[in-house]
Amino acid sequence: MKNPNNPCLFCNPVISGIAYQNDLAYASYDTYPVSEYHCLIIPKRHVSDYFDLTNEEIIACNDLIKIVKKNVSNEDKSIKAFNLGANIGKIAGQSIMHCHIHLIPRRAGDVKNPQGGVRSVIAQKQHYKRKI
Repeated sequence: MKNPNNPCLFCNPVISGIAYQNDLAYASYDTYPVSEYHCLIIPKRHVSDYFDLTNEEIIACNDLIKIVKKNVSNEDKSIKAFNLGANIGKIAGQSIMHCHIHLIPRRAGDVKNPQGGVRSVIAQKQHYKRKI
């Protein structure tokens, strides 16, 4: 099994695949997508996580997030929502230690009960009852 961290897979956008890019970041479709059009937004500079990004890199990533969201929504009208997030550190599930942000399109009925969304990273915390 090839180690995607040695050399870093995301440091070579040509190998990762470029769907969209700007000066500081690029977007690539995930090779293990959660749903169709699942995209990764990746800063071009090798930096391990979101909290190490410069403000300019955050803006560049955010610009690409908006572009990808608009374009995939136009391409596939079944997309009704998105999950957006980053795994930061091995304990949080990060497997490639180069910052990347997941933009995951969601469709009606893709899971039985979507309540809790990103809370499902800890399965028993996904579904909850509101306290009034």
